[in-house]
Amino acid sequence: MTNWPIGLSTGCFYQHNILDCLTTIRESGFSMIEVCSSPAHLHYHDRAAVERAAARIHELGLEAYSFHAPFADHIDIASPDETRRKAALAEVLQAAEAAAILRVHYFVIHPGPEHLPETSGEEQLARMRNVVASLDEVARHCRELGIMCALENKLPHLLFGNTSDILWILDAITAAEVGACLDTGHAFLSGDMPALLRKLRGHLRMVHAHDNGGANDDHWPPGDGQIDWEATLRELVEIEFHGALILEMAGQANVEITMANARRGRQHLREISRRIALSRRAESPVS
Repeated sequence: MTNWPIGLSTGCFYQHNILDCLTTIRESGFSMIEVCSSPAHLHYHDRAAVERAAARIHELGLEAYSFHAPFADHIDIASPDETRRKAALAEVLQAAEAAAILRVHYFVIHPGPEHLPETSGEEQLARMRNVVASLDEVARHCRELGIMCALENKLPHLLFGNTSDILWILDAITAAEVGACLDTGHAFLSGDMPALLRKLRGHLRMVHAHDNGGANDDHWPPGDGQIDWEATLRELVEIEFHGALILEMAGQANVEITMANARRGRQHLREISRRIALSRRAESPVS
């Protein structure tokens, strides 16, 4: 399969109310979105606000494919501090309720804190156990809501930022089926994109597609950085990936530039996908 649907994360408008950007996204030719959970973008604690967003998404003929769980330093579902961990878990579960109202397929979550000082091996082990216990609750609640939890690979310098950690977490969760969301920018900075793709085979449900220059998490449109997209998409074909590619790009002050970047990134992926499809047909034996 090479005709993956390509959507856009509303995160490129995270500082603006979601109702102010949906028409712009639709008029740029996108029919699928991932909804960002930034409080300024969508106040997911406010059920009425979420319902208004859901209604507008439906009116415009958009599909809310996924919802990105909130992430911040204080949202640490792996914390050794029980009070902090419970508060973080409550925040994530509240966001899952909003995701269900939006009728998404996947609830994407970072499996750990955004920043963490150096810790001992003993504390890291405790955090591993805590994150699995927390994610068991999240996965169970998502299943009850009719959506699936999907773990995103993180930047390499963060806790749970390496391939072995995310695989261990995926295998340790037992409460409900959990998928994976490949973040191409994070994987490229980790230096193990091909290996991660192969190891996530069977778990991978969706892709956050964005590019970078090899040093920072730039969130550029695909094709603007150093990622080898032809190799990446060929690997997705090999592992029989059937999900969606969601462009997760940084927004610009000028909305027109943001959407031009999104269209350019989408076109880059489509051209490579077509080239791969043609080459595979040419390689297939004629019956």
